[in-house]
Amino acid sequence: MALVNEEREAAGCSPVSVDDELTEAAQGHSRDQAERGEMGHEGSDGSRVGDRATEAGYRWSSVGENVASGTTSATRAMEMWMESSGHRENILNCKFQDIGVAQVDGYWTQDFGKPQ
Repeated sequence: MALVNEEREAAGCSPVSVDDELTEAAQGHSRDQAERGEMGHEGSDGSRVGDRATEAGYRWSSVGENVASGTTSATRAMEMWMESSGHRENILNCKFQDIGVAQVDGYWTQDFGKPQ
């Protein structure tokens, strides 16, 4: 989260705060990816980020998700996300207020949200 907030501050966005429900959703998705050995935004049950956030109890008006694999380094995962336009857009989306982050066996998930 600190790395995300450094990038957001440089872009003029407010920091995001850790949210327990988004962290739960991110943890479950990272675990699912690691168990399957496959990175992607769709869960093995067909779920998407909004489904997982809702299931975890997060009441959202907007959500976004970043996934990465192949590193256990938070710094390297952030570098990869910032080099990708879609992932960078999520990180620098000033409307997001909350975040949940997880890493399981080199599979990373960042779930962003704006509450209702």
